Amino acid sequence: MDRIRIAVIGLGWFGEIHCEAIVGVPNLELAALCTRTPERLKAMAAKFGVKKTTPDYRGLLADPDIDAVSIVTMWDQHTEPAVAALEAGKHVFLEKPMASTVEDCRKIMAAATRSKGILQIGHICRFNPRYRMAKQAAAEGKIGKIVAMSSRRNIPAAWTPEILNKIGPIVGDAIHDTDLMLWFTGDRIVSAYAQTVDVRGLKYPDIGQTMYRFAGGATATLETVWCMPEKTPFDIDERMSIIGDAGIIHIQDTFPNLGIVSSDKLNSPDTTYWPMFDGMRGGALREEFSYFASCALKGEAPAIGRPEDAAAALEATLAAEESARTGEVVRIRS
Repeated sequence: MDRIRIAVIGLGWFGEIHCEAIVGVPNLELAALCTRTPERLKAMAAKFGVKKTTPDYRGLLADPDIDAVSIVTMWDQHTEPAVAALEAGKHVFLEKPMASTVEDCRKIMAAATRSKGILQIGHICRFNPRYRMAKQAAAEGKIGKIVAMSSRRNIPAAWTPEILNKIGPIVGDAIHDTDLMLWFTGDRIVSAYAQTVDVRGLKYPDIGQTMYRFAGGATATLETVWCMPEKTPFDIDERMSIIGDAGIIHIQDTFPNLGIVSSDKLNSPDTTYWPMFDGMRGGALREEFSYFASCALKGEAPAIGRPEDAAAALEATLAAEESARTGEVVRIRS
């Protein structure tokens, strides 16, 4: 076999972006689509030229012509299809957050240990070349022992009204930086403290500010603002500093890495995560799917996007959200 036939389960805005990335990966074939909305299913099938469609993912899992699934449903609807797909022997690419509870993460991991399929969690930032270079430098000891980290991951308000009725900024976005900090340190988080700010009266607050303490003594602060002004001319304000006892790493992936001035506005589109080129998505998302396909073809468990890492990031962000609700520091004992 030289190609993995993959089905996408969940066709919201990011499920569509998954499809746009998959069609650009040579050893992946977008073989089937699944969503419960008939009109959306028909539209996406026409857009991508996919003949096999279904409103029920269970039919895909019984199909021998489907090798893998990409699960892009809401985070609290990940567990059942992920477990079922793994039990059916399919390879599974599962978007982050891995699940909505640590218990569900453990159910998915248990299914993965019994499956002939591989499981990769879509923590896309690990495929951002700036973070990969930072990881390499930290692993080579170039900054010594990491003692402090800080991050900013802020996005315009126009993106978030619908999202904030489904997930908050700490689990929704600070989980990226949490995962990266766990990766850079190779350590575990032992406590979380957070505060949130409700700006627009949606289900979840617009702003999350988080602090972590790591077992080895390092501390971290994470800023996540989901209500930058609607006319903000860039998609994301993303930065991270990693301070060691012998050096520092600073990462900036934000405006103005590319500025496009037209007659009516200044725009700085994404050039890192899923930029569009000739009708296909490139960037870190395509790299992530290329890596998944390579691991699946070899039958090797991914070293990047491991479920145990994703579960640790989820546990820390859930602890931070609990802290924001209670006003207390939350200890993490696992």
